[in-house]
Amino acid sequence: MNWAKLIFGILLLIPSSWIKNSKLNAAIDMAAESFANAEYEQSLQNHLAIQEQFGFVSSELDFNLGLSAQYAEKLEEATGYYDKASTSSNTMLASFGYNQGGVLLGNKEEYEAALSKFKSALIEDPTNEVARHNYELLARWLKREEERKNQEENPPEPSDFAKRKKAEADRLVEQFRFRDALNVMTEALTQDSTVAAYQEFITHLQEVTEINEK
Repeated sequence: MNWAKLIFGILLLIPSSWIKNSKLNAAIDMAAESFANAEYEQSLQNHLAIQEQFGFVSSELDFNLGLSAQYAEKLEEATGYYDKASTSSNTMLASFGYNQGGVLLGNKEEYEAALSKFKSALIEDPTNEVARHNYELLARWLKREEERKNQEENPPEPSDFAKRKKAEADRLVEQFRFRDALNVMTEALTQDSTVAAYQEFITHLQEVTEINEK
């Protein structure tokens, strides 16, 4: 699945309760600036400094740390921070945490777990359109994959039409006319779904054609 299509909920959260003194303000500004400049490793360190130097422990900070770690490609750390953020009493923030955790799981091809995260994001905040998009996109893809696997495991019995087209394609293959054979099978598939019984043959033709036409 092309996970580039998934929308990332990028939001650097800076709650007003953090604004207490000039040193803290400077630390917050530095963290926000490094993230805005795509200096994600530095952003991670700057946000950790807020936690360590000023004793802040908050879900907002966890989410910011998660974003910084994610884009610094420290994905295990990011997962931990998002898990913490998803326990927030702030339902919007918890929803963001679940959504980002789902994106990371999807990138690891743990699709069922990712779908569960997106669902949790919507339970926390039904107005989270980013999570809704991700949930619906992944759910549709998983359904198509299940249908494809079922078809591969239980191929249909080819009709007489499908058998004739397979024989025609075989004759073309004997003449090394692989592209023509592929065209015969793909066109036949649009007319008769039982041609899918020869999916392995069609896939082989596709591979041979791609090699020959490079």
